[in-house]
Amino acid sequence: MLDQNGVPISSQNATSTRVAAISVVDHCLPYDTHNLYDVTFHTHTIHTLLTSDPSLVHSWISTNVHSNRTQLMVGLDIEWRPNTQRNMQNPVATLQLCLGQHCLVFQILHSPSIPPSLVSFLADTNFTFVGVGIEEDAEKLLEDYNLHVVNVRDLRSLAAEKLGDRELKQAGIKALGLRVLGLEVEKPKRITKSRWDNPWLTPVQVQYATVDAFLSYEIGRSLSFPSEN
Repeated sequence: MLDQNGVPISSQNATSTRVAAISVVDHCLPYDTHNLYDVTFHTHTIHTLLTSDPSLVHSWISTNVHSNRTQLMVGLDIEWRPNTQRNMQNPVATLQLCLGQHCLVFQILHSPSIPPSLVSFLADTNFTFVGVGIEEDAEKLLEDYNLHVVNVRDLRSLAAEKLGDRELKQAGIKALGLRVLGLEVEKPKRITKSRWDNPWLTPVQVQYATVDAFLSYEIGRSLSFPSEN
């Protein structure tokens, strides 16, 4: 199979694939309401806010969304405590949003309320929220918190369309990262299946949550605006 430039994809991946270096710096702020982290992913540094405080979610949206209307694509992901029993459906514990180099990890499970600005943001049709399996994520947010994510685009179908490969409709975020960005991303099972409902997440959990949302944003951006890559 050839890519859009006529280069065999198999040989392209063999020469351009790199393992993405990932690390996290914990700012260790002396607050119970929030903390800040710098997550390094390959050549990017993502500034992450971890919080369960509705007012800080509002501030993040005001700063990173309303002040920058040119970035209309948002990476979205959610995490919840693994379901360990039949018919168990644990609620969403964290909602991650990534806009460029800025990420919000909202511990929605522990929040006393959901800020109206978040409700409006997710319902704003000017923004496209992207992710793998995002329709299912949006449905879970609706069921658990009555949050409507109005304009969603699944990265699998987007990649299949843009790259002309229908098999990508079955791909996961790791496979899409490899194919679209040429980056191999590690996703440790022990973190995937960790306690996302804990009142305070570990730096490794924050790193994992940030990378998932940033990957969604970056893959979506690369597919939609290839001239910017």
